[in-house]
Amino acid sequence: MLRKLIDISIIGLGKIKSKRKVLPQVDTRDGLIKVNLGCGLRVAKGWLNIDGSINAMIASWPNWTHQMCYQLSGSHNYYSLNEYCRILEDNTFLYHDLAISLPLYESSVDIIYSSHFFEHLFEDDAKTLLKSCALALKPGGTIRISIPDLAYAISLYNTGKKKEMLDDYFFVEGKGSYLARHKYMYDFELLKDVLEQAGFSNIKQCEYQKGKVPDLKILDLYPEVSIFVEAVSLK
Repeated sequence: MLRKLIDISIIGLGKIKSKRKVLPQVDTRDGLIKVNLGCGLRVAKGWLNIDGSINAMIASWPNWTHQMCYQLSGSHNYYSLNEYCRILEDNTFLYHDLAISLPLYESSVDIIYSSHFFEHLFEDDAKTLLKSCALALKPGGTIRISIPDLAYAISLYNTGKKKEMLDDYFFVEGKGSYLARHKYMYDFELLKDVLEQAGFSNIKQCEYQKGKVPDLKILDLYPEVSIFVEAVSLK
């Protein structure tokens, strides 16, 4: 019941804030403006981390609220209290519902990164967001997407691991947060098609933690089950 109340509150606030735009700060270490979409708590310094979770919502609040919300966020399953508070305090977060809109100005960002987020969007919402990403990137700007590989999920079925396929890829956390559920899946060809439709070119499948995007040693995850794709804005 509490989880549903939190989800409803987060979704409502997302609609209220759907029209806003922000201009991320330049990372003085490399001169780039970098944005991490649907970041969860997998973040790196110098990035603007945009997420629709309670974590992003409370990140700018006082430290005592972080401690209070720790048990509510679900992050207590993966992070200690000290780790959780340190991540929120040492990095820049922005709460925004990316299923509704992207809070970035056109041609304002050098790099967009997203790991294991787009599968949590309905297909039409993902296409709309990718078009917004293409507009937000500066000419020649790069997007990198890491996502669960549909081909890998199908391979589990073909090797008799049907329940693992269903539980891990198609009905993830069915009784948990609405935001955590998978709503669509991609292999490289499907992702390439939607990136092209959104206005991207030079679409390439990359190796784990290798590519043009900074901080991949921190950001990339799950090499065995993921595909990693980079593309360039056509503008």
